[in-house]
Amino acid sequence: MQTTAEIGYNSKIEGEVIITRVDAALSWFRSNSIWPMPMGLACCAIELMAAGASRFDISRFGSEVMRFSPRQSDVMIVAGTVTYKMATAVRRIYDQMPEPKWVIAMGACASTGGMYRSYAVLQGVDRILPVDVYVAGCPPRPEALLDALIKLQGKVARQPVLSPSRQAA
Repeated sequence: MQTTAEIGYNSKIEGEVIITRVDAALSWFRSNSIWPMPMGLACCAIELMAAGASRFDISRFGSEVMRFSPRQSDVMIVAGTVTYKMATAVRRIYDQMPEPKWVIAMGACASTGGMYRSYAVLQGVDRILPVDVYVAGCPPRPEALLDALIKLQGKVARQPVLSPSRQAA
């Protein structure tokens, strides 16, 4: 049983035809066009913005389309300190995102509450959202966010696109 499909072609053999499975092509499309919903809550948001600049160029990974509408987003990047006051808004925006959806916790504050051990700060966004990738640092460098996007692309590529009943057909 073959578990992975090769995407690509040898022009000497196939000519102008690309042969692959539909689920492999859809998985490649989906993993290489992840549109982020930026939730810049604190200083990590500056590094998030820097990742979109020409020096780091987030568009190489198909994520240059920063959507500020949750209905057009695939991944929420929570960058910064999440307070209890903002937690309900963050959760509401996450709930408005269509399936499938993913979450990146960017920075120490989004991952664990950072240096803020107070009654007002949520000790990690994973208490209200299912986090797929954590980015370490205070604040993390744009390269760390790009590495997290690469890890997320790998995770998205491994997820089945079609339901099991449709794959058999």
